[in-house]
Amino acid sequence: MTPPISASRPTAGATGVPLPADDPELLELDLRDLRRHWAATAARPPMTAAAMTGADLKAQALGIPGERLMEHAGAAVAAAARALAIDTDRWGKGPIVILVGPGNNGGDGLVAARRLAAAGAKIVVALVASGARPTTPDAARNWDRIVRDERITIVHTPVARDVAMLGHGIETASIVVDALLGTGVRGPLRDPIRAAVDLINRARGQMVPVLAVDTPTAVDLTSGDPSDPAVRADLTVTFHRPKIGLATRNGKALAGRVLVAPIGIPAEADRG
Repeated sequence: MTPPISASRPTAGATGVPLPADDPELLELDLRDLRRHWAATAARPPMTAAAMTGADLKAQALGIPGERLMEHAGAAVAAAARALAIDTDRWGKGPIVILVGPGNNGGDGLVAARRLAAAGAKIVVALVASGARPTTPDAARNWDRIVRDERITIVHTPVARDVAMLGHGIETASIVVDALLGTGVRGPLRDPIRAAVDLINRARGQMVPVLAVDTPTAVDLTSGDPSDPAVRADLTVTFHRPKIGLATRNGKALAGRVLVAPIGIPAEADRG
């Protein structure tokens, strides 16, 4: 039997590059440097959405807490968000607006919010969900951490009308982060997520850069096919290995530039 992998094991990835949450240089890198920094991860064979879900679950079965995987993912998003804002000369010129859904994709955005606030950014987090807090355990724990952070402005948008109010002045944001939904979306989106996707695309139409977490909302990581509507991003940060869907014609068009960040899933979790 394979022994459990301890969460306290040294956090360098298989390539020798420190994992994002433990990488002291990460927030100093621009987009070009981040691409080089994670080049070995981007060179791995691409995978489907189902394979990624399986690898995540196997990693947890091997002893790596899901909360730790989320911390690495969110740290990678924070570094990419800062780099995107700096590269577009928007860092410090408005809030970073992070739209989070109720699940683990939103949890990644919550980690990014906390880390960006610690780096000095003005952060607005909008929870786009009917419930008052995220529904998955790891995302909920990270929600509890940011609600106590006075550096972060929190908005709850349970209905489309609230999303519309959030959109007033969205053109003043430095960037917008799409952490609404991961893969697995089928059919047309429903409000308030639909309204949030429309808001993100409207912000981009007003020249606000958009960063997507794992995949632009409503773009399938296996096929690359979008639901209606789908986010169009300038930059997407996906995790562990490239995704087949983001290399298709539709996926490329909607994801923009793609960074592939390691999050500590071991090789053993990719087998079988």
